[in-house]
Amino acid sequence: MMEDILDKAKELLSDKLDLPRDIMLDVPKITILGDREINIENHKGIVAFDDSLIKVNSKAGIICIQGTSFEIVFIGGNTLVLNGKFSNIYYEGK
Repeated sequence: MMEDILDKAKELLSDKLDLPRDIMLDVPKITILGDREINIENHKGIVAFDDSLIKVNSKAGIICIQGTSFEIVFIGGNTLVLNGKFSNIYYEGK
């Protein structure tokens, strides 16, 4: 309950001050380049990784990425860059 109130206040503040919402609310920012590269910022760690499925934890829930030939190109701080052939991206739920 209290977390919801804080999130709403942060959202209102970011709107009023024109600040990036992904940073203020600590939600993931996912950038997809074609079907070969995905950049995820503000993640909370990799939950599962194999050649056809990657699960990444985030405040918004588990991000699931399906496809083939996955590889981690970069992981550092709160940024993750993945290469492969992506076919499906969805949230598993919170």
